[in-house]
Amino acid sequence: MKSLSFALLLACVAMPAAAQTAFPGAVGPAAQTAGGRGGQIVRVTTLDADGPGSLKAALETKGPRIVVFEVGGVIDLKRSVLEIKEPFLTIAGQTAPSPGITIIRGGIDLKTHDVIIRHIRVRTGADGQPKRSGWEADAFSTVAAHDVILDHNSFSWAVDENMSASGPRFEGGPSVADWRKHTSYNVTFSNNLAAEGLADASHPKGEHSKGSLVHDNTTGIVFYRNIWAHNVERHPLVKGGAQVLMVNNLIYNPKHRAVHYNLMALEWAGHPYVTGEITAIGNVMRAGNDTDPGLPFLMLGGDGDLRYYGRDNRAVDRHGNPLPPFGRYGETKARLIEAAKPLAPTTGMTVLPSGEVETSVLASAGARPWDRDADDIRVLFFVAEGRGDIIDDENQVSAYPAFKPTRARFVEGEWDLATMEPKSGRYPGQTGPVQEKLSPRDAAMRSGN
Repeated sequence: MKSLSFALLLACVAMPAAAQTAFPGAVGPAAQTAGGRGGQIVRVTTLDADGPGSLKAALETKGPRIVVFEVGGVIDLKRSVLEIKEPFLTIAGQTAPSPGITIIRGGIDLKTHDVIIRHIRVRTGADGQPKRSGWEADAFSTVAAHDVILDHNSFSWAVDENMSASGPRFEGGPSVADWRKHTSYNVTFSNNLAAEGLADASHPKGEHSKGSLVHDNTTGIVFYRNIWAHNVERHPLVKGGAQVLMVNNLIYNPKHRAVHYNLMALEWAGHPYVTGEITAIGNVMRAGNDTDPGLPFLMLGGDGDLRYYGRDNRAVDRHGNPLPPFGRYGETKARLIEAAKPLAPTTGMTVLPSGEVETSVLASAGARPWDRDADDIRVLFFVAEGRGDIIDDENQVSAYPAFKPTRARFVEGEWDLATMEPKSGRYPGQTGPVQEKLSPRDAAMRSGN
């Protein structure tokens, strides 16, 4: 009996413990990234763009770290871009006192690995710059980054893309495996709002209202329960050889293209083509004021082939009439190769029928759904009501927020430091339980709008 018990004990010791997800609900190949778990707590105590106690100083701190906020309000980057180069980082925007953290006149470029960013707003904007003058910031982009989760953030008024996964196409060696290892991979975008990319603004190329770019040869890119609203195209644009999973996203008021794939021969000159992959399940595309008549859900351009698995994707015009599932914007040799089963796993995802997606994601997407700001409420209301337009300048719909700064001490004992979820079940400023999902109408009523 003793020997049997000892054998059982050895077996239990030998069994590997189940890896912990980054936080409840984390999905995709990056779901188990630790971010800054186990590292030092770095407190943001000022809304200044740089200097001691700033967000920039916290990002530049070396080693594993969890960035928390003892101040709420606006961080004005004054037309600059925050670069994240140090790995093993968690940015916990949920810890900020109401109204949370909003970054204006800038964006974020993430150039490292093992990073979690939650509950941050980025409102880039043209900031009065002349048209085509060269200010072209993304609201957020990965640049050859990996094992990254962007969850419950709001990205708007970008002069380039609102949220993207990018990097070099062909670095690291001659093989496709080399290329993929040296660009972005294993990046999850979940529960984000990407809205109102600026069209005719300061980007040097002219029109550039873009939702999301997934660059050539990126892999493990997941879009789960996001909302794209009022962007001309790229919902997302998947480039040559990239591999993307899309589940339960809502695309509203795209203009020229919704989802599209393009391996451009001019960009791949001298390199063998790589077939791209898109798995799309339970997504919704709904036309708005700016949408081209008859716009398909997925369009194929360029020369490279695309393997595609689609199931229960819904595309409708402004009156609820069905739109085509597939179209082309180039008369080339590119082929759409339909797969019989998903090309990427949906492990850990709650996959809703497409008819339930709109109501669900409008209640939960974006930063701090328990504590939304006026611009997120406006965008979500307009999506729900079939209103809103593509814009050229943030001043057409709003102005940069000017929240009065707020302060509250971060108390470590009140948080699960492994997941950065509150032990009480309530986030700062939240009146209901942590699982509460406010509709845009409820959020507006609760904020007095």
